[in-house]
Amino acid sequence: MAPFDLDACIQRLLKKQLLHEALLREICEKTKEVLMRESNVVHVSAPVTVVGDIHGQFHDLIEIFRIGGYAPHTNYLFLGDYVDRGLFSVETISLLTCLKLRYPDRVQLIRGNHESRAVTQTYGFYTECTRKYGSSHVWTYFTDMFDFLTLSVVIDDRIFCVHGGLSPSIHSIDQIKVVDRFREIPHEGPMADLVWSDPDAEKEDFAISPRGAGYTFGAGVVYKFLNTNKLGHILRAHQLCMEGFTQLFDRHLSTVWSAPNYCYRCGNMASILEVSPGGGGSIVQSDSGDSSEPSRSFQGGGGFVGSQATFPSAQISEIGFSGGRYMGGGGYGPGGGSYITGADGGDGMFFNVFEAAPENEREGVGQPGGPGGPQGRLPEYFL
Repeated sequence: MAPFDLDACIQRLLKKQLLHEALLREICEKTKEVLMRESNVVHVSAPVTVVGDIHGQFHDLIEIFRIGGYAPHTNYLFLGDYVDRGLFSVETISLLTCLKLRYPDRVQLIRGNHESRAVTQTYGFYTECTRKYGSSHVWTYFTDMFDFLTLSVVIDDRIFCVHGGLSPSIHSIDQIKVVDRFREIPHEGPMADLVWSDPDAEKEDFAISPRGAGYTFGAGVVYKFLNTNKLGHILRAHQLCMEGFTQLFDRHLSTVWSAPNYCYRCGNMASILEVSPGGGGSIVQSDSGDSSEPSRSFQGGGGFVGSQATFPSAQISEIGFSGGRYMGGGGYGPGGGSYITGADGGDGMFFNVFEAAPENEREGVGQPGGPGGPQGRLPEYFL
């Protein structure tokens, strides 16, 4: 097949235009070659912006890039669950795959429990692929690629990042490195635990998970794992957080959730987490993407992260900064700026918390294949 232009593919996807099936096949094959060379534990350096579950909410992914900056000027770590639930899983995973292939050292993709053949056949991605392409071929290309995604990332040898949580079968980072990940996610075992498990503030040890896969784990498990591996923090996704993020165990574990107004009905906030070198992180809260109010940022443990360097040089003139503060507007996606506030996450981390993009609010009404149903929070097993 003739060479393809990844930059052109990315620009097409940003306009929410599907790529041709044959092109997606080649992109997935080449991305598998990149992923195959990665360890089960990828080591990266800060600064890096960490993104939790997206679940096919494409317009909110664009909002994330507008707030956090665009690769390669911003390094990104995505914690999994890119597909299912939302109406634009194909566009979402296509864009993330192209970005990974274009900037393999700047974009990291971890496997979540929804990067699975069994799960995607039930919760939307399979149906969306067949509806948009007329067959299941594209679903096959992506789910085959999912088998190559790494299981975890360690930032600066101090922050352990995983989709779900810990496993009673895994005590050290070295044990994760020898797991056979190049396959469908099994029903049990360490690989299943890494993508399915959840923390429980009421427990000390491991316990059976109500999800039917993985475990719940408590403070004793977290502190032992951190001490054994000389780490300071566990960063994960996998659970809906109404405020966009949660922190447990004396702020030694953080959950990041990046799908606002989940399934177009939950009304929750979302967040991304900026990890600064040599310190903690940061959280930023924002209103819907069409807000005209100036953004304000609050300095966290790692200092203010939002500088001009996080945006492509061609876009600097469109964004506008005042006194080191991002003023909204510009970006590479549709819509205007977001109202942003900040929260110190400790350990050099800063959370950017935001509401749904305006397109999100419109997508959930009367859409074929949409989640529908009454307003309200979803039960845990639905996540």
